[in-house]
Amino acid sequence: MIDRIRLRGAVSGLAVLASTAPAPVAALDARRTDDILVIAERQTRTIEAAPNSHASVTAAEIATTINAVNVEDTLKYLPSLVVRKRHIGDTQAPLATRTSGLGSSARSLIYADGALLSALIGNNNTSASPRWGMVSPEEIARIDVLYGPFSAAYAGNSIGAVVNITTRLPDRLEGTLSAGTSLQTFDLYGVKATLPARQIAATLGDRFGRLSLFGSVTHTDSRSQPTTYVTAATNPAGTTGGVADRNRTGAAIRVLGSGGIEQQAQDNIKLKAAFDVSPALRLSYVGGLFRNDTDSSAETYLSATASGAPVYTGAFSSGVYRYDQRHWSHALSATGKDGRFDWQVIGTLYDFAKDTQRSPTGALPAAFAGGAGNITRLDGTGWETFDAKGAWRSDAAATHTVSAGVHWDRYTVNSNRYATTDWIAGPQGALNQASRGKTRTAAVWAQDAVRIADPLTLTVGGRYEDWRAYDGFNFSSTPALSVAQPVRTATGFSPKASLAFVPAQHWTVRASFGKAYRFPTVGELYQAVTTAAVLTVPDPTLRPERALSEELAIERRDAGGEIRLALFNESIEDALISQSAPLVAGSAVAYTYVQNVDRTRARGVELAGTRSDFPVRGVDLSGSVTYTEATTRANRAFPAAVGKLLPSVPRWKASAVATWRPTPGVALTTAARYASRNYATLDNSDTVGNTYMGFYRYFVVDARARFDVTPRYAFAVGVDNLNNARYFLFHPFPQRTISAEVTARL
Repeated sequence: MIDRIRLRGAVSGLAVLASTAPAPVAALDARRTDDILVIAERQTRTIEAAPNSHASVTAAEIATTINAVNVEDTLKYLPSLVVRKRHIGDTQAPLATRTSGLGSSARSLIYADGALLSALIGNNNTSASPRWGMVSPEEIARIDVLYGPFSAAYAGNSIGAVVNITTRLPDRLEGTLSAGTSLQTFDLYGVKATLPARQIAATLGDRFGRLSLFGSVTHTDSRSQPTTYVTAATNPAGTTGGVADRNRTGAAIRVLGSGGIEQQAQDNIKLKAAFDVSPALRLSYVGGLFRNDTDSSAETYLSATASGAPVYTGAFSSGVYRYDQRHWSHALSATGKDGRFDWQVIGTLYDFAKDTQRSPTGALPAAFAGGAGNITRLDGTGWETFDAKGAWRSDAAATHTVSAGVHWDRYTVNSNRYATTDWIAGPQGALNQASRGKTRTAAVWAQDAVRIADPLTLTVGGRYEDWRAYDGFNFSSTPALSVAQPVRTATGFSPKASLAFVPAQHWTVRASFGKAYRFPTVGELYQAVTTAAVLTVPDPTLRPERALSEELAIERRDAGGEIRLALFNESIEDALISQSAPLVAGSAVAYTYVQNVDRTRARGVELAGTRSDFPVRGVDLSGSVTYTEATTRANRAFPAAVGKLLPSVPRWKASAVATWRPTPGVALTTAARYASRNYATLDNSDTVGNTYMGFYRYFVVDARARFDVTPRYAFAVGVDNLNNARYFLFHPFPQRTISAEVTARL
């Protein structure tokens, strides 16, 4: 009943927004162009000419309305999106869209100034999470989100959404210095903790004739709540303590302790440069370094009955580890225009220059001091991309806008695990496990936006892709395995079409269709499955996902805001999903690994809107409500999943933001986020959501107050999870967190 009341309220609020009328597509495109000072980014949008439904957030909106410590925070109120950010500085924060869940990181594309942040080396919510750490909130100019695979300019990984982050490039001297702190109070299973985080950031930029330079540095120190828990059916013999609970299938358990309690120190360093060779040609470079040093610990809730000493019986060691990461990102581009023809060439590189995890194999508490363990290295993992694209307008009225391009990418996984005599500081020993491989995709695409008549614009296009997987290798010392995987190849052609009709001023009705191929990632092809006595590699000949997506969107836009009602449908054949099934045909023993699910379907409706100075001057409102019915339609390997909801795709999502500016320089914001009950398993057998490894519904209220004291100085205070909701999305999520920040400008 409470859920229905909340959703009725959100829908009613959006209906009010609709009745006051929001904005034309052309007007929004013009506004977006005006907001971007950099010629390169402006031309890139023209070249791609994406016909998708979209949403955006600007730097001013971020500063005013969002308690943004990390860049992923800036997306949390945009329609239908969820980022699983477990704590400040989390490096495992995948993006969920309106049709795909948190375990489908390869079904979205995230770019920063054209450099790919999506880690398409896998399709999961751990190592394949986006590399958000390459961008800081202070450098953002705006973020644009495109929904669905309706533009030929993007690969099939755009099934869910494309996120384009544009960072600033100044045309005059500018600089900022900001400092912030936050404090989370966490209380679960009777264990209380106060978890601080601190951040200091600086930006500096200027233009020197034809040369523009911009740099930013951000340092963050944080401590997380537990991200994992150790459980058992009963307390170990001779111990006391532990907490009674139920696991996600409803069985009684004892919570013996926690792990994954991370203490992090992170740095983000960026440099952006642009040189105008001529009024029609610009060269640009964007480079970034992300450094992450993480120490993770564990805490037991058990003590010995006789002596009272702490007892670590169970899988406590898995929650203890150390990360040392140094990642580099580079993007070099040339952008130009010649009359009615715009073009861009861009190459990008993302390199795991150093990525080391050290973890113990011995039992705690002795392992706290050292001893045997493993060293896992991902050094050499990364990706390279290259794109060349252009757009030609047939006449001054752009009766035809023909755009086309070529694309190339290569993704490399180089994961090697070594034994060590001392997991804290010991030397690297013998190799005991390895997963390696590469994928390469070459593509050509073209599309034409044809203005058939004043009220009608038809956009048609297609993308042809040639994919190859090679150099696949799996090794294990125990159980013994050494397999060189076969070379894989596949091709696909994806047609796209979108018809936009403008029945009256401010109104647009758009029907869109798109096919998309999402090719398997290196991680999906070469992920080894380890059992107690056998290490088996699943079929490395996984087939590409084939998605058919449709959308009917009705939009109204004007200078004061917008409203959009979208009906969407997505059907995926051979969906790549991790599920439980026998490794050997006829076996009764099931294991979990990536498989092709015969067919899934996600369909629903999204209502989103924004309105400025409503209901009174000085008040801005925005919000969205999304209903999605995402289910498995056919699954020969796991029939119990048919008809059940797809993992971590709830039926309902909603967000709402209200900002009041009582006087110039003061902005008071209240925001809310909601998601209904969702599941971790394909067969929805996890009947208990609010427990470790479960997925629960949540309703979270945030607040922020920003004060521009002078044109040069501002400060803000905020609270995330003001209502102190306690919920799990597999991991326990942050509880009430208070923050404060101060910013000074040149």
